[in-house]
Amino acid sequence: MKKILIVDDQPEVRELVEVTLRVGDFKILQAENGPKALKIARAEKPELILLDVMMPEGGMDGLEVCEQLKKDPETAGITIIMLTAKGQEIDKERGNQVGADDYFTKPFSPLKLINKVEEVLG
Repeated sequence: MKKILIVDDQPEVRELVEVTLRVGDFKILQAENGPKALKIARAEKPELILLDVMMPEGGMDGLEVCEQLKKDPETAGITIIMLTAKGQEIDKERGNQVGADDYFTKPFSPLKLINKVEEVLG
């Protein structure tokens, strides 16, 4: 069973994404801030992380989390999709600079998210 880590400071967003992904055979993990996301990612080694950019709690945003995971040889291979309300081109460029594999803008289509996850996890 493939593992997916959902990282978002809003519990309702984490729940919506989890419910959306229940159609697949995935183990869903959740984190509400950057430090917890790093801890879970390093311990569990999920195949995919859906990572919010703006997370005021924990003092670390999603871009910092992505950058740390991509620089660490233990976690560099994890696919990271930024899931964010910040959808301007400059935001996508910043995501690419820190190693994000893809970018999904909120609000998102559940069907498109499922398709993207299935495409990534094959």
